[in-house]
Amino acid sequence: MKPALLIIDMINNFDFTHGEILSKKASRITAPILKLKQNFYQKNWPVIYVNDHYNLWRADIEKIIRFCTNERSNWLLNNIAPSDNDYFLIKPKHSAFYGTALTTLLQQLKVNTLVLTGIAGNICVLFTANDAYMREYSLFIPEDCIASNDDNDNQYALTMMHEVLKANTSTVDNFLTIHT
Repeated sequence: MKPALLIIDMINNFDFTHGEILSKKASRITAPILKLKQNFYQKNWPVIYVNDHYNLWRADIEKIIRFCTNERSNWLLNNIAPSDNDYFLIKPKHSAFYGTALTTLLQQLKVNTLVLTGIAGNICVLFTANDAYMREYSLFIPEDCIASNDDNDNQYALTMMHEVLKANTSTVDNFLTIHT
């Protein structure tokens, strides 16, 4: 097994309807995502951020962080921002695979398992999971590492990812127990 950690859309300005709600939920999933990220660093496994581009159309993380920084996002961005060792891709639509170099990167890294985290669980994480499943990746999507505006929508997405896409949707601690 060679996993990669995908952190989806956590670099965010939350400047939209229900943005305040999602920013609070994103703050709650930050600690478990960072716990995973640290574990991946220790094992020398890849960490890949895949993010909306905010019509900047540049895979320039510093520019996107500056654009996204505001009162709702500042704490999150200070904690979750990629390091120099992380990969960073922009995406034009919901899935991390659509219109990106993700497939090629994963092939070059010889990855066969994806650990998906981020927001929104019922949109971008779900669409990415679907595309990963279609490409025959094993999936681990920790329930404590995805968030959506609505908790019912988030739970429905987790159920679909578990039952239809055969993802393990247990917690970060379960993943770390299995992979220590």
